[in-house]
Amino acid sequence: MVKTRMRWLVSVAVGAMLLSTALTGFGVAAQAAAKHKTYKVAYLSYALANSYDAPMLAAAKAVAGASGVKVVVFDAQNSYTTQVSQLQDVINSGQYQGVIVQPIYGAALIPTVKRAIKKGIKVVNIDQILGAKYTTDQIQVPGLSGNVVFFPSKIGTQLATLTNKACAGANPCKIGLVHNFKGYEPDAAITAAFTSQIGTYPSDSIVAEADGLYQVAAALTQVQDMLVAHSDLNVIVGSDQDCEGAQSALTAAKNTTVKLVCYGASAAGLAAIKSGAWFADVAQAPATEGQVGMSMVIKAMKTGKKSGSKNPVAALPNNGILLQSNVGKFTAEWPG
Repeated sequence: MVKTRMRWLVSVAVGAMLLSTALTGFGVAAQAAAKHKTYKVAYLSYALANSYDAPMLAAAKAVAGASGVKVVVFDAQNSYTTQVSQLQDVINSGQYQGVIVQPIYGAALIPTVKRAIKKGIKVVNIDQILGAKYTTDQIQVPGLSGNVVFFPSKIGTQLATLTNKACAGANPCKIGLVHNFKGYEPDAAITAAFTSQIGTYPSDSIVAEADGLYQVAAALTQVQDMLVAHSDLNVIVGSDQDCEGAQSALTAAKNTTVKLVCYGASAAGLAAIKSGAWFADVAQAPATEGQVGMSMVIKAMKTGKKSGSKNPVAALPNNGILLQSNVGKFTAEWPG
């Protein structure tokens, strides 16, 4: 009887030990599986053809690659309806744990972004405003895991202030404004702030407008037409791509009097400021946006933690304004 009980106790002990070992093994396996979980991020670009986007995407991919995260790129080709449809496809696929959005028209994207967040997908916004307010760089969509943006209205105000300085006492000072996808953000917000600030200078006025589409060749053609219609222009304002096109048009026309006020801080822009070919440039930081944005979405996917908002140009010298006197303090993040 005693021997039987002893054998039973030994059997129970051995069984418990085997169960414990099995559970421990299962726990280790579960931890290993969690540790090696694959993450997939959808990167919703507004336009891969834009030279400004390339370093943003490259920086994002570099961060993702170092963390073992797969990135799938969606190119909306400057169509906000396409971008909304792409995000809907991402959500419906059930294949993505994270999304980076680079809005073409933020207001149209918000309902679908909210749906993605509700589905448990971590969403980070970069470069353009995801909301209705263009005078803030803070998050405007509850539940967003991160927000990496400048605000367009500030660029517009800075451009207008610099334009007034470039006018250098010309009275009247005649300005040519080159838009980019006129009517869409950030163009509309930049234009509104620019026009408002220019209105405070009685001698300055916008006499010609064009749409450069963020393309050097398009801007070249548009500015050539602008110069024919308004040979007495004093200043031309636009993105770095627009200014590159404008510079070619001015050179072809042998016009050395028109001054260029630009935004982007590309390599082409820094070189032009340094040489004195352009009057001023307002900085943007696309590579930083891509790097920080991807870091935020990876953090959210792996830890569930949100990162808040970050303005990539907030800490730049001279409020991000490049002049010939300080251009050496800036580093270009895209070619132009």
